[in-house]
Amino acid sequence: MSDEQGKVTTPRRQSTGAVDAFLEKAQALDPAHGCGRLIFALDATMSRQPTWDLAQSIQGEMFRATAGQGGLEVQLVYFRGFDECRASRFVNGGEGLARLMAGISCQGGKTQIGRVLNHARDEARAAPVGALVYIGDAMEENVDSLASTAGELGLLGVKSFLFQEGADPAATAAFREVARLTGGAHAVFDASAPHRLKELLSAVAAYAAGGLSALEKRAKSGEDAARLLLAQIGAP
Repeated sequence: MSDEQGKVTTPRRQSTGAVDAFLEKAQALDPAHGCGRLIFALDATMSRQPTWDLAQSIQGEMFRATAGQGGLEVQLVYFRGFDECRASRFVNGGEGLARLMAGISCQGGKTQIGRVLNHARDEARAAPVGALVYIGDAMEENVDSLASTAGELGLLGVKSFLFQEGADPAATAAFREVARLTGGAHAVFDASAPHRLKELLSAVAAYAAGGLSALEKRAKSGEDAARLLLAQIGAP
């Protein structure tokens, strides 16, 4: 639920002591061997229900892809309706994320990508974030504002991977720019071909948990999605 300043809020609150302990532990993790942290953000406006259902059905692939790399913690972020943008706690298993997603239905509304990027920036300032994934099909915001926050994410080392359904030109231009400024990647998928999105999510999860070497390993094994993302990472 949104607060008065328009920030993303988290449904479950922890005590200050618990939060401090978590941040201390997270900051002590070796990113190459510890549990990676990934923010999984989705557009949950009305047109997105079919893709939301698809993402829910395949999100477990992210956890399976990182099982041998120390695992993965994923935070679900979504927006929908009128000024509603929420973030879950971090979960470390596909079943936990599936339960969170199962209780959410899509509602009409405009995009709130800026709030997603602001939230990812704030999370990264508090503790390392391996990557941000965003899935959507539209962009109804000020591109310059998105680019400004994307630049901050880039400075924090948070690569953004934006997966676009459809071919809306405004979304394409904005998603590519956010990806470029963060050193991440942009890719298009078709909801009627779920294998494509499944591979993209698995590749990003591997990167979040194991770094560039994990993504390179998948690319060398012949995985097209990993090759696509690897070709874009850090491109000028």
